[in-house]
Amino acid sequence: MTATACALRFSAGPVDDPAFRRIAQSWLRDEAEVVSDLIRIAEADPELRAKIAALAADLVKRVRARAPEQSAVESFMREYDLSSEEGVLLMCVAEALLRIPDADTADELIRDKLADANWQSHSGKSSSLFVNAGTWGLMLTGKLVSLSEDTKRNFSGAFKRLLGRSGEPVVRLAVRQAMRIMGHQFVMGRTIKEALERAASKEHRGYRHSFDMLGEAALTDADAQRYLKSYHDAIMAIGKSGPHPDIHAAPSISVKLSALHPRYEKAKRERVLNELVPRVLSLAQAAKAQQIPMTIDAEEADRLELSLEVVAAVFRDPSLAGWNGFGLAVQAYQKRAIAVIDWLAELAREVGSRLNVRLVKGAYWDTEIKRAQIEGLVGYPVFTRKHNTDLSYLACARRLLAYGDAFYPQFATHNAHTIAALWHHASNAGVAFEFQRLHGMGGDLYAEVIGADKLRSPCRVYAPVGSHEDLLPYLVRRLLENGANTSFVNRIVDEALPIEELIADPVEQARKTEPKPHPKIPLPVNVYGSRRLNSRGVNVASDLELAALADGIARTPLGNLKVGPLLASDSAAGDAVTVTNPADRRQTLGSWQSTTPEQVEQALAAASKVQVEWDAQPVELRAQMLERVAELMEAQYGELIALTTREAGKTLADGIAEVREAVDFCRYYAAQGRRLFGSPESLPGPTGESNHLSLHGRGPFVCISPWNFPLAIFTGQVAAALVAGNPVLAKPAEQTTLIAERA
Repeated sequence: MTATACALRFSAGPVDDPAFRRIAQSWLRDEAEVVSDLIRIAEADPELRAKIAALAADLVKRVRARAPEQSAVESFMREYDLSSEEGVLLMCVAEALLRIPDADTADELIRDKLADANWQSHSGKSSSLFVNAGTWGLMLTGKLVSLSEDTKRNFSGAFKRLLGRSGEPVVRLAVRQAMRIMGHQFVMGRTIKEALERAASKEHRGYRHSFDMLGEAALTDADAQRYLKSYHDAIMAIGKSGPHPDIHAAPSISVKLSALHPRYEKAKRERVLNELVPRVLSLAQAAKAQQIPMTIDAEEADRLELSLEVVAAVFRDPSLAGWNGFGLAVQAYQKRAIAVIDWLAELAREVGSRLNVRLVKGAYWDTEIKRAQIEGLVGYPVFTRKHNTDLSYLACARRLLAYGDAFYPQFATHNAHTIAALWHHASNAGVAFEFQRLHGMGGDLYAEVIGADKLRSPCRVYAPVGSHEDLLPYLVRRLLENGANTSFVNRIVDEALPIEELIADPVEQARKTEPKPHPKIPLPVNVYGSRRLNSRGVNVASDLELAALADGIARTPLGNLKVGPLLASDSAAGDAVTVTNPADRRQTLGSWQSTTPEQVEQALAAASKVQVEWDAQPVELRAQMLERVAELMEAQYGELIALTTREAGKTLADGIAEVREAVDFCRYYAAQGRRLFGSPESLPGPTGESNHLSLHGRGPFVCISPWNFPLAIFTGQVAAALVAGNPVLAKPAEQTTLIAERA
């Protein structure tokens, strides 16, 4: 397949649909522009703002009065939140233990990471017996241990002695046990039967439930088939718990698409639509037959457009007609959220059924920020300030309520101000809705929401189901979210925090804050600060960017490119060699001519002749030349990708990485050149004093490129030698001469 065909195949999403196109265009929009739009959607009049603030303040007061009754996990997370070194250490160790297969290495990890932490500073601070037991024994088997007076007086020393016992597995077991104890608070049951029984208990009877069969992304089709069976079995078991008053009162199932297909990615779009859609449809048909709802969970930003295609294909199937139980989660921290809701409203009206929309804030924020930086995107798919996400949530909620005929809104939040605002907005709109919360989190807050003498609003608990092994990745994600010092769950019981600050209106916060994006989170292009620009990437999950790349590739004429000998001269060149596409040898790309020994001698003489002149050029001029090369390479993305694909046989993703690395080499060596070949006083000497010796080029360099990195490493070799003041004789690999010639 040619690069053009491959790229065009990627871009086959429904971008011709105007509503879907707006989703694609909103992916990396300027944050300030998005926030300005959201303020207009979410703002309320002064009288309503006052009512919302009063209700939110009352909720906080009631929850703080319940603080002594907080769950063990919430108390533990308050003491060991992620703003404390000890909290971070515990989370890192617990997460790392998932990947360590042998006991000896696990012991070494625990000794290395936990021995120097200041556990003593937490001793006796909490009123929770669980927290103090955890501090004194690092939750040794989850039980209080008998401690001597000497140990109590010098806990730190005793703990270090404990950790110093070579081969002693007690702490390793303790940390694992700690995760099991905490996991019990977050997981409804190891099996769906156990979870249903627990949901029916007196403690949980006031809530609706959505069961999530735990399991991260499937790595093989066998994994996917196992998860598919798990979902089917769960649907049948949940259905047997009925009958229920109506579809929304029934317990539901939550489905993760990446668990149902091992290649759930844009690059495999055609395969995903052919294989995954029937699997999801079979689950939806089973849920309809059992008269329970089914919700598609949200995932990473690069899967959103593909997720929406799968959702639409399933929702449009005639076999689901008349069933109002199908739905999906929408992440408010994505800039596309409002556009997604508008598109979903059109879809629901087209099909003639209401969609259940679980509005969440989002669980992968740090991943999305880092991924955008690594991939060199032009912006971020998520907001960089917490109150901008809260603002987006309110705006999305208002939009869902405005489409009352299209949606049954499900507001997943643990924020008192958000709850108060949504309750007032929904009451004014006259739209039926429900709240949602995570199992193990926010119980005290929602006890004030669901009671008959309180807000009288139904609440559904997102209830994970699975074994200890399946639990840990989910648990780490939940603790990272809710253990952060900006988490509402973590702050609501902090008496030192004024209620007014806790329930601040995100609309007003966003209106007053400048700049709108967080100044300490630079755009991906600026992640290296003043040192150099980051190379620009291509968002291969975006239909719009892939279409633009495909257009650039299509405009690249290949077939008669010619590479001459090392040095143009009157001497006879070697024989011409035809260059063909390694994926299809029938396609001729061009030709190259070898250099004769006589021409090599001429080239060496020419390089030696210009050595002094080139070395005498200011380093700033040489550095600017490299930066100009980087700009030209980024401007010719399509042509360079076409060359790497057709001559070197690289995939689109590998070709993008190749171009980016070449650009990075140019900018990196330009920066290094300025640093090393600038004013001599800027260079430290061998003992730290100023070095007054200038650095100069050494003479002609020969750079020989490898065939497998024909642009990136070739460019890096040449750029480093040139900026140091050396003429270069560049010899490409025989298999990739055309790419080298273009560079």
